[in-house]
Order: sequence, then structure tokens, then C-alpha cells
Amino acid sequence: MSTSTEQIKLTLKGGEFLVKETHFSEIFIPEEFNEEQLMIQSATNDFLEREVMPKFEQIEHQEPGVTEQLLLQAGELGLLGLAIPEEYGGMGKDFNTNSIVVETMGKGRSFTLSYGAHVGIGTLPIVYFGNDEQKQKYLPKLATGELKACYCLTEPGSGSDALGAKTRADISEDGTHYLLNGQKMWITNSGFADIFIVFAQVEGNKFTGFILEKTMPGLTLGAEEKKMGIKGSSTRQVFMENVKVPVENLLGEIGKGHLIAFNILNIGRFKLCAGALGGAKSGLDLAINYANERKQFKVAISSFGAIQFKLAEIATRIYACESANYRVSDLIDNKEKELLAAGQPLAKAILGAADEYAIECALLKVLGSEVLDYSIDEALQVHGRMGYSEETAICGAYRDARINRIFEGTNEINRLLSVDMLIKRAMAGKIDLMSGAMAVQKELMGIPDFSGSEEEGILSKEITAVKNAKKAILMVAGAGVQKLMQKLKDEQEILMNLSDMMIELFTMESTLLRTLKLISLRGEAACSLHVDMTKVFISDAMERLNGHGKHALQSFSEGDELRMMLMGLKRFTKFEPINTKDARRRVAAKLIEENKYCFSK
Repeated sequence: MSTSTEQIKLTLKGGEFLVKETHFSEIFIPEEFNEEQLMIQSATNDFLEREVMPKFEQIEHQEPGVTEQLLLQAGELGLLGLAIPEEYGGMGKDFNTNSIVVETMGKGRSFTLSYGAHVGIGTLPIVYFGNDEQKQKYLPKLATGELKACYCLTEPGSGSDALGAKTRADISEDGTHYLLNGQKMWITNSGFADIFIVFAQVEGNKFTGFILEKTMPGLTLGAEEKKMGIKGSSTRQVFMENVKVPVENLLGEIGKGHLIAFNILNIGRFKLCAGALGGAKSGLDLAINYANERKQFKVAISSFGAIQFKLAEIATRIYACESANYRVSDLIDNKEKELLAAGQPLAKAILGAADEYAIECALLKVLGSEVLDYSIDEALQVHGRMGYSEETAICGAYRDARINRIFEGTNEINRLLSVDMLIKRAMAGKIDLMSGAMAVQKELMGIPDFSGSEEEGILSKEITAVKNAKKAILMVAGAGVQKLMQKLKDEQEILMNLSDMMIELFTMESTLLRTLKLISLRGEAACSLHVDMTKVFISDAMERLNGHGKHALQSFSEGDELRMMLMGLKRFTKFEPINTKDARRRVAAKLIEENKYCFSK
């Protein structure tokens, strides 16, 4: 990772992290929140602690009016209008600020979902695709919470295959309205929503978006779904029988509904990671608090090595996820500003930015949801038998966390998508993967360099590891393409192996860059625990990356060819062992002392 000033100004394109280096000065880290962002973060946290958390039990049982009133209160604080332009009653805050609020809201459990569905998939389609009349009519009231929104895409026969929707929209003979007929399911906020973003087929095959109002005759709801978790969020089926929708409520263009659905999903995937991050931090705090309070053998269980391992490992994974999350947030933020400066309207700028980093958003969705799952699962384990009791907050958090691996496209879909999008960008000439793959192949065929030219200094071995991890992925991916050609797209197991390698790489690099930046700002001594977490994460990630690579190579190669490639993989994933036990103990000691996650400030 060169520190040359020529590189500092470069900004990566989507997916380029695989073939290019980034200097730590180019990234944004949570420790750089400005004064306004910190104030908004604090206000959001105060709202959660004072208004939402005391009502968890009422929310969980869906007591009438509780969630709706809380959304109104959030609206009064401006928290519903952060992404809505000022001219339509919102605050018009940048992407990074929105990310901070989404993360902070992440510990609100079921309310987090109600909030997120309203401000995200419920409101953003109008912000980005609505015409001026639609924005003037709906956005000011969505910003205050006077109107609540939901998003109706999934049907009994179409989930991941959204374009296979059967709901119809037929134009009336006089051309003044559409008649909508069909059924939507798993619709969050539907029980109290006033505005329904609905997708239907015009003329039977033109996937199109519409804005429906709950007062429109023919729109009815099913009973509340009986769910494993997120019980406090309203989830119902939505039925439409000859719902008369004025033509002025058509959203976007006829046959262009996929642009709304997929672009909103890109943003939704990123925001899911941010929210999951907040939930993971909350779970860790619960675990630390309990470990400090619970006595066994006359001492707090936080004094035991097995418990310290869990606390430190959760914190390390959160730190890594946090690093990746805000790196991508800033990439999107900067791209949006670049497009605005080039004369693009706001909607096209933000959608263009999210599309540019759609690969990273898909990877983050997987990363965030799985870090949350791991964190909550281990936090419950720290609680022991008490964690299985409904009396504890961690029990409900455990049930609530599971849905995140399914929301916004399952993790399997997102893994496949990330590789598919990468290949398509490469084929379109947007990313030069070929040169990188050929360079790696040439290196493998040459004599290894034993000259000791490895970079020196703090985290030098980790810097080298990240560079080599990129080579490992290019080697495996290149071999897969060469061997399987067009058949690769049908080998989902291999594609998921490649995606997992990309997730490990991006997270490793993001963690490393964040720590290097912190060292540049605060000095090495002040960042010793951040260095510990970085070393631990990269040490373990290199092992996982090696495993994913082995599974992929063994799926399409054998004999001498396989042995040669496995040797190459071992060469690129080799990492000098470190004492992870002592590093984790140092991290755990700080967590126990602070009685909370304390590495974001």
C-alpha cells in the first residue's frame, strides 16, 4: 500500500477493490463523524432509549397505535425526512449521515424494521422516481409521519424472481385509471400503512410501479402473520380487487418498474448492513453487561478466558464490519456528489452512485447479516440458560436477527449476484480483471521472490496479506473461467466460494485501512487495540479465504493441475502465525472495563 500522493486522490470504481490498491487517506471512518453527524447520532440514540426501548413489550404485542405514534415522534425530530430533499419537507442530509442514523436505529429491534421500511423502501421510490406532483403530494407528510408507507413486491409465486409477478394493472377504457388485481405477501408496515408502493404487470408483461392509498376501494389486508421474530412489526398480505388507481399515480415509466425495484434494493442492501451493525453492537453490550454482573465461583464470568474470547471475537467482527460499512457509505456519498457536480439531478445521482457500488452493497448485505447472527448467537451463549428466557432482551434479539439473512434478497442470492455483477462489469470493460489474472498466472509460473522485499513497519505483514488475497481470488476465478467458460454461471457452489473470498478480502482491506488511518491521526500507541483486532481478523480471514479457495478449486480440477493450483493458493494465503489469544484478551479487557463496545470513537 503505497503512500504516494499520486494515489491518494484516486477513487475506486465498483468492484475495483479486487485489482487496485486504496490508500487509507481515501476512506471514511466512524472516528471522523463531524459535529452535526454526532449531534444527529446522539438525538437518534436518545429517542431510542427514552421513547422506543421502554415500549419494547408494547411494540412486541403490537398494541394499537404504539408504533404509529413513535413514527410520528421520529418525524417531529426529523428522523423520517433525512433522505427527503428540503423542498419537499425533508432535511436532505448526505448519504453518510443517513448511514449513521440507520446504524443507530439498528438496536431498536422490531421498531427498527418499521422505521426502516418507512424511510427506505416505502419512501425512497417516490423520492427517486416520483414526478414533482407526486413528491409535493406525498413527501411532506411522509417526512412528518402523518403518512406511513410500505413496499409491495413479493407475491406467493414470486420472491427472488420479482419480475415474475402476477398482479395485473389494466388501463380503463377512458384512460383515466388503472384497475389493479392481485396479491402481495410479507408486506412490512402494511397493517398501518397509508401509502402502498405496488408493482404490477401492465398489459400482462410490463412490470410497473404504482402509488396506492389505503382508502382506495378494493384494497384489503390479510391477518397479521405469525412470525418467529420481529413480532412487533406489522406483516400482512395485501389483496387488490379492481382497485381503481388514477393514472397520475403511476410511478416512473410503464415497463420500467424493475429500475425502481432493483435500484431501491441496492440501497436497501447497504442499509440492512448498517442496521445489522447497530443490532450487533447492542447484542455485544448486553453480553458484556451480563458477563460483568454474573458471578460464578465467586468471580464475574467476564474474568474467564472462554467468555473473553467470545466478547473479543464479537467486537473484532463488529469492528471489521463497521470499517467496511462506512467505507462503502463514503464511496456512494462521493460518487453521488461527483454526479451532482456533473449536472445529474438528485435522484439519478444517488441511484447512479448506488448502482456503481452494487457489488459492494451485495457483499455488505451478506457480511452485516452474518456478523449480526454471529454476535447475537454468541451474546446469548454468554447469558447461558438465562439467554433462553423471554425475560432477557437477548432472547428476543436472537429471534429478530434471523430474518436479516433473508431480507433484501437472501444471502445466497446476494452471493451469486456479487460475482455475476463483477463478471458483467469486467466484460463491459468497466473493470480490468484480465490483466490482474494474467499477472498472477505469470507470477505463479515464475520463481518465488525470497529477497525479503516485503514492506516494513506497522501492520506490514497484514498489508502484504491483503495484496496476496487479491492474487488468490484472481487465481481461483481465472482458473474457473478458463476451465468452465460459460458453464461457470451454473456452478452456484463455486460462485458462492468466490463471493465468500471477496467478502473476506473487502472486509480485511477495509479493516486494515481504517486502522492505518487511525494510526496516522492518533499515533501507534493510542491504537494498539485496533491493531490487535486488525491482526486477529486478518489472521483468521486468511484461513477462511484459503478454505473457500480450496472448495472452489476442488470443484473443477483434479490431479497435477489441482495440486499445482493448491500450491499457488497456499502461497498466496500464507500468513505468519500470531498469538491471537493474547490479542483477544487485551481487547476483552478494554470491553470489560468500559462495559460496552468502545471502538467507534
